[in-house]
Amino acid sequence: MSGKVIALFLALSAAAMTACAEAPAADPELPAMPDETATFEKIEKTDAQWREELTAEEYRIARQAGTERPFTSELLHNKQAGHYYAVGGTIPLFSSETKFESGSGWPSFYDVIDPSHVKLVEDNSHGMQRIEVLCAQTGHHLGHVFHDGPRPTGLRYCINGAALRFVPAEQQQEQEAEATDVGE
Repeated sequence: MSGKVIALFLALSAAAMTACAEAPAADPELPAMPDETATFEKIEKTDAQWREELTAEEYRIARQAGTERPFTSELLHNKQAGHYYAVGGTIPLFSSETKFESGSGWPSFYDVIDPSHVKLVEDNSHGMQRIEVLCAQTGHHLGHVFHDGPRPTGLRYCINGAALRFVPAEQQQEQEAEATDVGE
């Protein structure tokens, strides 16, 4: 009797491992990945340069794919009109117009300003299957995107506030001029 139980256990274990090893199919509802014809200049710095420029918390989150504690970001309840940029970046990633209260504890957006400004990659860390959101300009880890957001996209970009810098709408022209200077 115990031999049959062991054989059944081994068969079920093998089936479970095979099912877990299969790569998930691409989700058709995620935004299409942009082509590599970026309209901005990528910012490439050494690890030492990023360490010098960013705070310890920004570095841990943006460069080491960390996560800030929920409900601790100063940007979580920000209601001002404006754009959100990656720390150390010069291109707008998210707009206050698409920010919403998700209850997750992190700033959340249902869309990006321009799909070419972010890069989406499969993330299988911590025993989960998620889609990681990176800044296409700096390569910074921003957070993850999920399929439980509001209309019209149904997406929730769950973003670490420490990886973002907010620029109020009244300062947008100044920021755009700075971004143009970087690209020249």
